[in-house]
Amino acid sequence: MKAVVLKEFGPAQNLHVADVPIPSISDDEVLVNVKSFSINPVEAHVREVEHWWNLVSASTTADPHIILGWDVSGIITETGKNFTKFKKGDEVFGMINFLGYGAAYAEYVSAPVTDLALKPSNISFEEAAGATMAAQTAWVSLVRYGKVKKGDKVVITGASGGVGHFAVQIAKHFGAHVIGVASEENRDFVLSLGADEFVDYKTQNFEELITDADLVHDAVWRNDESHILRSLNAIKPGGTLLSLMVYPSVDFIEMAMKKRKVSVVRMNVTDSSDHIGDVEAIRSLLDMGKMKTHISQEFAIEETQKAHQQIETHTTKGKIVIKL
Repeated sequence: MKAVVLKEFGPAQNLHVADVPIPSISDDEVLVNVKSFSINPVEAHVREVEHWWNLVSASTTADPHIILGWDVSGIITETGKNFTKFKKGDEVFGMINFLGYGAAYAEYVSAPVTDLALKPSNISFEEAAGATMAAQTAWVSLVRYGKVKKGDKVVITGASGGVGHFAVQIAKHFGAHVIGVASEENRDFVLSLGADEFVDYKTQNFEELITDADLVHDAVWRNDESHILRSLNAIKPGGTLLSLMVYPSVDFIEMAMKKRKVSVVRMNVTDSSDHIGDVEAIRSLLDMGKMKTHISQEFAIEETQKAHQQIETHTTKGKIVIKL
């Protein structure tokens, strides 16, 4: 089968298409013929840094190559002996083995039952692949950690991005008043998702315009606490800062509670207490048309290098997918 392999950590140019064996499955897995897989910023990050790959994949694989990726949609072609939830021919989608070794950048993947849901018939394989890690991240952040509810004022930074554009839709689904923060060129897009207000981060400081938010869902890629400090200033006492990219220090968390009476949490999609429920919740929203995946670019598997170069800009609108 075709797969995108990484033989050496480093730039996107180190990704190459190769012919590798079709994976075998255990009694509790299925084999999925992949029709589309999604590209996420975390994959570009672990592609560059072996230490991060070892942490995220829980692997120090000695294989001659690594296959990145966790987000897939496709058709089940084989089922394990203990598998009763799905059958051969079912169209499915999911985030496979995260944290762990997903090996999603390939024509076939082996997948456990707990990571898959039936693909809604009203969406394409590409839309399904896009609504995996990013959608689940937004759901776990706002619903599991933030406990978003009707009437909440919710600020979503990076509102036009992969996670952000799902977060806007999820918050609106729960009846929140949503303020989307993005660049001016994405104003119409963010408002079309359901945002009630828009802030152009290039010309406005959102923390000066908003100081009474119940939740700030901060999905901006940064390497330090400077951005989440800005988000902290937009929250009223008793509110919550959901940090997706920056890992807040203990000192920062304690300072936020002591000085602002604000809870700060480092959101992690793998910490959810009901993973199957999260997957099914996303499927239900897609099936009802309450949430849609915006795909800004599609690439062929041979163009995965280009897809990685785009995701590394951190300016992608919605999602990038590979179509097989």
